[in-house]
Amino acid sequence: MRPYTLLCPDCGQRMEDHYTLSCPAGCNALIRTVYLKRTLDLRKEPGIFRFADWLPVEGTIPSPAGPVTYRSEGLARDLGMKNLWIGFSGYWPERNAEIATCSFKELEALPTVVRMKETGRGTLVIASAGNTGRAFCQTAAVTGIPVVVVVPSAAAERLWTTRETEKVCLVTVDGDYSDAIAAANDLCTHAGLVPEGGAKNVARRDGMGTVMLDAAVTIGRIPDHYIQAVGSGTGGIAAWEAAMRLIGDGRFGGALPRLHLAQNAPFVPMVSAWRAGRRKILPETDMRDARSAIAAVYADVLTNRNPPYGVGGGVFDALTATGGAMYAVENRDARDAEKRFVEAEGIDLDPAAAVAVAALIQAVETGEIDPHSTVLLNITGGGYERAAEDHDQIVVRPAFQVAAGTGAGDIAADVLSWVKRHA
Repeated sequence: MRPYTLLCPDCGQRMEDHYTLSCPAGCNALIRTVYLKRTLDLRKEPGIFRFADWLPVEGTIPSPAGPVTYRSEGLARDLGMKNLWIGFSGYWPERNAEIATCSFKELEALPTVVRMKETGRGTLVIASAGNTGRAFCQTAAVTGIPVVVVVPSAAAERLWTTRETEKVCLVTVDGDYSDAIAAANDLCTHAGLVPEGGAKNVARRDGMGTVMLDAAVTIGRIPDHYIQAVGSGTGGIAAWEAAMRLIGDGRFGGALPRLHLAQNAPFVPMVSAWRAGRRKILPETDMRDARSAIAAVYADVLTNRNPPYGVGGGVFDALTATGGAMYAVENRDARDAEKRFVEAEGIDLDPAAAVAVAALIQAVETGEIDPHSTVLLNITGGGYERAAEDHDQIVVRPAFQVAAGTGAGDIAADVLSWVKRHA
């Protein structure tokens, strides 16, 4: 018997895990993990697998990649805050942060690969705007488990590993992130190619949720506020779910943190829908001129046109349950926030993390966050300059290319042939 089951929050059905991504009854809701252990006991494992009791896996990977929480001095002083804590998921060895690909997406990739190996069959297909793809490439290099990664052509330069590997089949798509998702979905209609699942994958959400777990263990309590920049919003959902488990533990407090989630203007569909009080995103209202808006943002990894916003247990429910807020961050404000953070804390940021810092500044200046409250700022990526000093960065070369608007049908046979050779 596995140390967890899966639960549909809509119909209440419990199920065993067979790399299950959705409720068998067809509910429009994100299934959740229910762990047999109600209390969180840290294991003597490196990195993220310290939290393996609350990850949907039985095995582990000996990787040092994991979340790190520290109390801010510089940025806290700059903003007049008393209890600002930073969850740093990147490369910063002086802070014991050892995510070599510099993004919290490694926290998703590691347990996802283990879960697939234990509960499913086939080769994972991952659609990405860059950071997620790089994390899965690195995990393939570390584990020797092959993956197929689909990215927009413009994002291909972001895919590198710190080890040589022949276990990555990189497919580039002429288009944006949503076009990459469509191509990946096309591939997954073929037997043997399995969708990684995105927000539907409990391993990805629970992996991201370790940022909240690490913060609670480090601070000694659940924070009052949680700030993150979001493209799909899956990280916000993960923080909410992790906080509910911590409340069930009983040692970290009984109140949910208030979620503060930010998007990069001008592409802000969830901000638009949330501020209008709608559970549903209306493309003609919330994503007008989507392609041009996506092309204009500073942090293009935050540009998912199909986020899990209105589904049961999705972003809308997470914000509602926590009394949350959403922020639209302009490019200039993100860049200004990045400069302030680098000067105050001494490490470089991923553009998405800069958007989160700008949202924190907004929230403090407008009174949404009391500067005396306990705040967790999720820095979802950073330390690229330090990583380049310490590690080789081996570029992953594209294996196949998909033309704009054509789908992936023309290359499916070639991808399947690659899988057969490398699996």
